[in-house]
Amino acid sequence: MKNFIIYASLLLSLLANKALAQETFEAKAKAIAEKIENITKEEKAALKAEIESVNKELEAGTITKEQADAKKLQLAEIRSKNIETRVGQAQEELKELVNQKVEGKIKESKNQYFSVVIKRDSIRKTRGERRTTSQFVFAAGVNNLVTDGSVANSDFRYWGSHFYEWGFTSNTRLLKNDNLLHLKYGMSVMYNNLRPTDNRVFVTNGNQTYLENFQYNLKDSRLRNVYLTVPLHLEFDFTKAKEKDGKKIFRTHESVRFGIGGYAGVRVKSKQKLCYELDGNDISIKEKGDFNVNDFIYGVSTYIGYGETSLYLKYDLNPMFKDNAIKQNNISLGVRFDFN
Repeated sequence: MKNFIIYASLLLSLLANKALAQETFEAKAKAIAEKIENITKEEKAALKAEIESVNKELEAGTITKEQADAKKLQLAEIRSKNIETRVGQAQEELKELVNQKVEGKIKESKNQYFSVVIKRDSIRKTRGERRTTSQFVFAAGVNNLVTDGSVANSDFRYWGSHFYEWGFTSNTRLLKNDNLLHLKYGMSVMYNNLRPTDNRVFVTNGNQTYLENFQYNLKDSRLRNVYLTVPLHLEFDFTKAKEKDGKKIFRTHESVRFGIGGYAGVRVKSKQKLCYELDGNDISIKEKGDFNVNDFIYGVSTYIGYGETSLYLKYDLNPMFKDNAIKQNNISLGVRFDFN
């Protein structure tokens, strides 16, 4: 775990150096989060209206029940594809926003920073928060495989292999008159990327998946696994309660937070992307398949931080490949943002 300790130190340093620009970053990220939420609402509302229209046709006797079911399925597939495409575009905006933040391109004046903080705090101080709040979660960082209990001498690039995660969570205060314990639950999409070293690619032979040298000089080689997961955490929030007119006012995400729990989910898709040059031409190949990757995923995760920003670690308890002779488990370390 030595490499990940190094990663943790670097990421904590990054958080400290970028703290001043946090509000602008958060405002932009929240805007993208609202866009994603609105996309989902719009497509679901449109699908509901279309299904009601089909039901009216069925009641009028202009179509049969079999035709109605087929039509509903087709409409659901179209709307699902629309959500995937539109949310994918918003996700690219998030990734670019994170890159700009890391590179220090997001700047603001101190006056703007403090005006945002004062406005937000004045609103929250007067009315506090409900017992259950909701957050948009976005996380990003490095990704790799644990082999024989270690990530040392990995077959995958340490800084070139990344993960991304976004989703929505609910945060419920467990005790009526104490702010320490919270149950955090929701749904998220995980993108785990692995980039092999030494000009290699993933190949399958029966139920075995392994790395093999590629015949041309690769510019990029990447295997991406996408999962739909349900995370569950017990969160310790050390934000102190305020008191007004003899009544306690509770708020969250204003002090040190620590969460421990896990996740479970299903694999949505796997894809390998290869990029290389041949006879002066840039060649890009995308291979879709299961690559013998497990269809289900479950693991443990934890995070610790201050306010809306945390250091985030997650580890898959089941191996990435179903039947490989050598068991390898995915591990990720990065920065997590929980936007109220």
